[in-house]
Amino acid sequence: MGLKVILDQFVKPDKPIVDYRTAITGVTAHDIESATVSVLDIQKELQPYLSNGAILVGHSLNKDMKVLKIDHPKVIDTALVFKFSNARNSRKPSLNDLYKAIFGKEVRKEGVSHNCVHDAAAAIDIALAFIKKPFDTTISPPKEMLEAEKSKLFIHRIPSYVPSDKLTTVLAGEFRSGNFKLDVKPAKSHGGNYCAVVGFDSSKEANQAFENVNGSKERDSYGLPQKLSALKLSSGLSASCYIRKMMED
Repeated sequence: MGLKVILDQFVKPDKPIVDYRTAITGVTAHDIESATVSVLDIQKELQPYLSNGAILVGHSLNKDMKVLKIDHPKVIDTALVFKFSNARNSRKPSLNDLYKAIFGKEVRKEGVSHNCVHDAAAAIDIALAFIKKPFDTTISPPKEMLEAEKSKLFIHRIPSYVPSDKLTTVLAGEFRSGNFKLDVKPAKSHGGNYCAVVGFDSSKEANQAFENVNGSKERDSYGLPQKLSALKLSSGLSASCYIRKMMED
């Protein structure tokens, strides 16, 4: 089936752009400065193509439709149709992950910016391949993702009285290493426990840090290894929290 590009235009924004993220998007200041059409213009131009039962196909369409300020009753969103085989991972497969898993090749090479036409064509290729001959909608996570997950530890049920700005120092004592990055997730309710993700340079360092934590090893409800640790605070108080691996070795 031949694909024909019917619309490929830059839209003039109604707000200042703080960061073009050119390395990722491929969009430059010159591209936007020379744009003359508005979102309303694009809506009008799209309308004939979205009528008469047309099906809108794309990847993470909710984001595109939000920007375009349109709604459409018939969509195929490949980001929702497929999922990673490790069901605990809430991250949706990227278009590149899907295309490589299904067709054995990438939409774009690492470090190359997005090309909207190539991305749109890739989403249609995936949808048509599945419609023609349905296959398993679960895909194996790429090795890079698995290594990244194994290089992290998850800290949960951290009491609210543990200052988040002191957590790095406290955890460095538990891990016997300060070579990590901490991403604190705020509590969902005032005064409730909070959690954090700890990122190391490698899975080997993450495993060693986990082994260094004092506490008996157990399993969480998903069967992942974790330890109940008693954090020692500079105030003299102690606080218990769970330190868990993100993935099984």
